[in-house]
Amino acid sequence: MSFHSVNRTHTHLAWDKTIPPVKTVQSGDSISFSCLDASNGQITKNSTTATIASLDFSLLDQVNGPVYVNGASIGDTLQVDVISVETADWGWTACIPGFGLLSDEFPEPALKIWHLNKQDGYAWFDEQRGIKIPLRPFAGEMGVAPGADGPFSTIPPYRTGGNLDTRQLVAGSTLFLPVEVEGALFSIGDGHAAQGDGEVCGTAIETPMEVTVRLTVRKDRPYINTPHFQTFRPNNNNDEHYCTTGVGPDLRECTRDAVRNMITYLENEYKMNRVDAYMLCSVAGDLRLHEVVDMPNYVTSTIPASDVRESIQYEASQLAVREPVCQFVRATVEPVEDQASHLQLESAPRGPHSPIRII
Repeated sequence: MSFHSVNRTHTHLAWDKTIPPVKTVQSGDSISFSCLDASNGQITKNSTTATIASLDFSLLDQVNGPVYVNGASIGDTLQVDVISVETADWGWTACIPGFGLLSDEFPEPALKIWHLNKQDGYAWFDEQRGIKIPLRPFAGEMGVAPGADGPFSTIPPYRTGGNLDTRQLVAGSTLFLPVEVEGALFSIGDGHAAQGDGEVCGTAIETPMEVTVRLTVRKDRPYINTPHFQTFRPNNNNDEHYCTTGVGPDLRECTRDAVRNMITYLENEYKMNRVDAYMLCSVAGDLRLHEVVDMPNYVTSTIPASDVRESIQYEASQLAVREPVCQFVRATVEPVEDQASHLQLESAPRGPHSPIRII
């Protein structure tokens, strides 16, 4: 397999199937992407809060690519193995007026510049109080081009990926994306050194990054129609999970879609009947809000993949009486709506108050 690179000048600011690819690769090839931070270089380690007021929102959340993968056809799945993520030695977190879950309660801009102690794997939030944040770097944006006519903003998530802001997608994890256009047209960006589930103020520890992924075309998962992912277990204290997602403008419907998608996964991969899969999601599954500050919202349900692989060797009808059921901790599900999760940009400028139309 070959190795390729995409530099930080090869960026775009919308998901659109008409954007020409910057690179063509074969299934199984690895690609290294050099990415600026989510501000597109407007915020530096020397910036102050005053910088927030002068941000050009039309430049935010750029992604690197797109990359055309030979052999990827509509209806396939693109497997994205995250090989490595290397951040800069600094990052930033901001409160941007009009943006964030509690934007109405925090109307003033704020900016925190972080020093990232990469050798020891943490960043000080407040050294005087002894509060430090473990570094778990990942790419907040990973996706492929939607099949619908664009352009689509890079700010929210979609059923084809996008601004997933899923902190579990660190090196060693795997993302599965539904292919809606020939070649998939994969892009990546939005480096995060650390983030909580939900990213509630609208920003994580934003940072430039060098990220390497391996792209593989999968013909055997036609049921995947929103992002699925499998987490990495770095030690015995962290379970490896398989996750599905729900994406849409209504949190309840996102959650329903997430559960449906987990049920479909269990039906297809473990030959479980639909009722048993539904009961398993109820007694062993956890739902998480991964993206609440952007529209549409993004919900996941996760299940320990290692336990599934080792324990589910049964006829589906035996599920209710088998002991391994109690080993499951989480479950992740994905959306099935054809149109509701796509957002189309209007002609107005980008930014926290820019109108977005659901089609």
